[in-house]
Amino acid sequence: MNPSRFFDGLYISFWIPAAVLTAALAIKLPSIIKLWKDPLLRAVGGLLVLACGVFVFAAPATITWTNRVTGVPNFSAPLVYSLITAFCGSCLLLITAWRNGISDRSDTTRRATRWVVSVYSGVIVALWVLFALADAPVERVHDLDTYYATTAFMREEILLYLLAHTVACLITYRLIWNWIRTDGLDVWLRSGLKCLGVGYAMNLIYDGSKLTAVVARWTGHDLDWLSTALSPPVAAVSAILIAVGFILPHAGQYLHRRAHTRLSHWRLRPLYLLTRTVTGGRVPFKLRATPELRLTRRETFIRDALLHLSRYIDEDLDQRAYDAAVGLGREAGRARPLAHAVTIQEAIDTKRRTREDDATAPLRSPDIEDLLDGIEAVSRALRHTDDIRAVRERAAAAAESVPAP
Repeated sequence: MNPSRFFDGLYISFWIPAAVLTAALAIKLPSIIKLWKDPLLRAVGGLLVLACGVFVFAAPATITWTNRVTGVPNFSAPLVYSLITAFCGSCLLLITAWRNGISDRSDTTRRATRWVVSVYSGVIVALWVLFALADAPVERVHDLDTYYATTAFMREEILLYLLAHTVACLITYRLIWNWIRTDGLDVWLRSGLKCLGVGYAMNLIYDGSKLTAVVARWTGHDLDWLSTALSPPVAAVSAILIAVGFILPHAGQYLHRRAHTRLSHWRLRPLYLLTRTVTGGRVPFKLRATPELRLTRRETFIRDALLHLSRYIDEDLDQRAYDAAVGLGREAGRARPLAHAVTIQEAIDTKRRTREDDATAPLRSPDIEDLLDGIEAVSRALRHTDDIRAVRERAAAAAESVPAP
């Protein structure tokens, strides 16, 4: 079986990774605009633009269009090679700044930055000089690397960009996997780094297949399928993984926060409905309100209602209810919210039985700070109606067993 036919079936259009990279840039763009002074975010944006540019200008249709517009056969070659080289340098700079922190101004960091900028800028200049010196009159859209592998100056240009790309991928891959092994990373950042690591590892496969095909031409062999059939899908998958690696920490943390906010809003519903019976009002509904704003408004409503109810809260009942919950085998972390829930229910009943101007109304000023801090746990406890009923009955029985003074 001809290997080239097998990999032809795995063809992935260059426009797919370009679209994924564009989506990654679109997701990052609001943060980049909002925090434009952050050089790290600007570096991420620049890197995604370069990566997208690589696949746009490496697409066969764009190569043909560029060559026709410029009137220079194979003008796309140094253009695409330069974009790839600039992307490699940007990766090294970004990973160094991302890991060490943008505020790191140590001599080592500054020296590494200068080295990357100077070396990869020199490589880009050399690519154009070599192309100007080379004789490459025949336009090659799909197999330029192997077709001109033995042509003077084009040979050096192809080898130069592949070596620059390989070195950058090796260093970036090592930096990423060393970073992954450090402690204190959240799950989203670690997952994103793993995607980046696999993406750069696949870039090394791309470089290896290209270099093997070129060296085979030097020795009189034909392994062009490694360059024309294997390398393109490997590069496309690599770009998709790199885009996902940049998206995942941002999107994952955002979705996690949004899910946690909605869950907290839902958990507060039982206590919210209960406290509505105290004030007779409700949180005003606004269609465009964000989940964070809705949660804040619900929390504020509940806290205000509990403060209004505080004079009716019986601390002795709260303690008896807590002892009752513990006596029923509930752990302290669950017994306290159950006791608070029983106390709030009893306070509401007491308020209903009295009037604001009633002389028999209790005049208490209990400490409800613990209650206000644990409203979500109290709200969850209200869902366990059987436990609430059992604690309330046992607390009432304990109150009756205490002799009157």
